[in-house]
Amino acid sequence: MPRQRGSGDLARARLLVAVGTDKHPFERLVGWLEEWHRAVADDVGPTVQHGHTRAPAMPGAVAFLGHDDLQSAMAEADLVVCHGGPATILEARRHGHLPIVVPRDPARGEHVDDHQLLFARRLGAAGMVALTETREALFDALTAGLADPSRYAVAADPQASEARRAAVERVGRVVEELVAASVGRRQRARWRPWARSGRNGERR
Repeated sequence: MPRQRGSGDLARARLLVAVGTDKHPFERLVGWLEEWHRAVADDVGPTVQHGHTRAPAMPGAVAFLGHDDLQSAMAEADLVVCHGGPATILEARRHGHLPIVVPRDPARGEHVDDHQLLFARRLGAAGMVALTETREALFDALTAGLADPSRYAVAADPQASEARRAAVERVGRVVEELVAASVGRRQRARWRPWARSGRNGERR
């Protein structure tokens, strides 16, 4: 469970940011974090796993974290910000965090498809993540979490390995269904039967 800080505690809040290992850069999130951190640098001790995105101009930047290091960082963090990767979200919740999630957007070149958007929105509607799709929403969540980290805490269950594996499998199925549905919608939108007919209804 993340540590709880009283109003008089002057210790710096520990922030973990994890963008995952996808080959696409996530410049949007890194840029937002740099901007936010400039205003609160004295109050926050960040660890930013930036993956294939450029290293942010802030302390604690690291391209990748091994499994054990990531587990330690999550266990020690007051707040967790992450992309919309199912495994990262599940790990954050297992360590007692309600993750602040910024899903990757394929329209911005941040991923190959929109499964993170679809998945994160579903979890956000269920109250399982704090969904932040805009700069303003992210800043508001971080500011609220800095003032009171308990707002982004859930019951931790570090021993639930079997339950976690089952959850990952369920998540995988949900993601596959969401992506399949999204692809189907795009294909139907691209198909225009009248575009394949001549003026008299004859097929071209």
